[in-house]
Amino acid sequence: MEQQEVEFVNGLFCYPPREGAPDYVKASISINRADLGNWLRAKQEETIKLDMKIGKSGKWYCSVNNWKPQQEQPTPAAPSNGAPYDDEIPF
Repeated sequence: MEQQEVEFVNGLFCYPPREGAPDYVKASISINRADLGNWLRAKQEETIKLDMKIGKSGKWYCSVNNWKPQQEQPTPAAPSNGAPYDDEIPF
């Protein structure tokens, strides 16, 4: 699997839930409006997917999720005479 370079989100900070937070609170997020706004204006994508992660150091962060599925190979066209595919291998 190819390792992609991590793209951090400027102006967006992730932290673990505060001590005593209810179970449904999964993270705490802080936003610097100016930094995040500048970062977003530099992007061309209509939708930006983010992943919230925990580094090896234990520090929480958000990074851009650039994963795209591999393109599927096109299905071969049926024979032009309309006959079904011959799945028999002649050897």
